[in-house]
Amino acid sequence: MHSLLMTILRMGIAAAVLFGLFAQAVIIPTTAADEVDLFPPYEPYALPYAVASILGVACVQVALGAVWMLLSMVERDAIFTPSAFRWVHTVIGAAVVATVIALGAAVHLAFDAIPSPDDGMNVEGALLAALACGAVGAAFSMLMVIMRTLLGKAMDMRSELAEVI
Repeated sequence: MHSLLMTILRMGIAAAVLFGLFAQAVIIPTTAADEVDLFPPYEPYALPYAVASILGVACVQVALGAVWMLLSMVERDAIFTPSAFRWVHTVIGAAVVATVIALGAAVHLAFDAIPSPDDGMNVEGALLAALACGAVGAAFSMLMVIMRTLLGKAMDMRSELAEVI
């Protein structure tokens, strides 16, 4: 890959990780506190949902770190080595954990009688968002499993080609 493209990708990953840290430290706790201030019956749910959100962001950060390492392997022309699987498995694991967190939130929102101001659309919107995150996470996890299989096949083909040459 071109070094300019690698630099741009790394800058994007670094920016996303730093924004995630800001979200974990400032945005998520502040939003949870603001929601409790606006609607006090949310108080018992603020901490668990804030923790779930922070863990979800951490899963994205872990996956981005693994992508950074995969980019480094591409730079060194070492992507077709068995050590690449460790980083691909890390991406898959982070995606699965984030999906489980989102689906856990969806189940809780669907079956717990969470109070909602006025018409109840806040809880329904959060339920739909959690379901959407779960569906996207499941699709991404399956895509990464397919990509892992393709990496394995490419490694096999490369080793066969090396034997022929």
